[in-house]
Amino acid sequence: MHHNLPCSHFSLLQKKRRAATARRQHLKSAMLQLAATEIEKEAAAKEVEKQNYLAEHCPPLSLPGSMQELQELCKKLHAKIDSVDEERYDTEVKLQKTNKELEDLSQKLFDLRGKFKRPPLRRVRMSADAMLRALLGSKHKVNMDLRANLKQVKKEDTEKEKDLRDVGDWRKNIEEKSGMEGRKKMFEAGES
Repeated sequence: MHHNLPCSHFSLLQKKRRAATARRQHLKSAMLQLAATEIEKEAAAKEVEKQNYLAEHCPPLSLPGSMQELQELCKKLHAKIDSVDEERYDTEVKLQKTNKELEDLSQKLFDLRGKFKRPPLRRVRMSADAMLRALLGSKHKVNMDLRANLKQVKKEDTEKEKDLRDVGDWRKNIEEKSGMEGRKKMFEAGES
């Protein structure tokens, strides 16, 4: 691609690319410096805010000299700790309640819009009976085994039916089976 360009034009393109890369790097370093100074400013502001809060809510500790005054101070501190714990517990309970309400309201909103959260589905190999049991509950006994209601036919039964069809007239069949000759034929047929 660069072979058919003149040498002066090629060097000019390289200089432009270098200048663009240098400019990009300069802009990137300037942005990083700005971000670092902003982070330092935020940290300093948080520290000042923390000092102000501590000065307002936590007065400097003055330890009394006598034992009775120390005991009174401890009682006051314990009372403050208890009240703060109660407030913390109350705020936690309120937060949990509001979170639960938010979840319920967002679910109602999804329901009203007609968009439901679809859980990730897995493929499950399930028979039709198990599927109906899962849908209808275990109270409903539904059997989807289609072969259960069919009449079972043994192979021997089908062979007998063929023999009966081959015999033809029933009167002739009875005459053949009567007497000693008929019993002999039945006996021979039973052996084979």
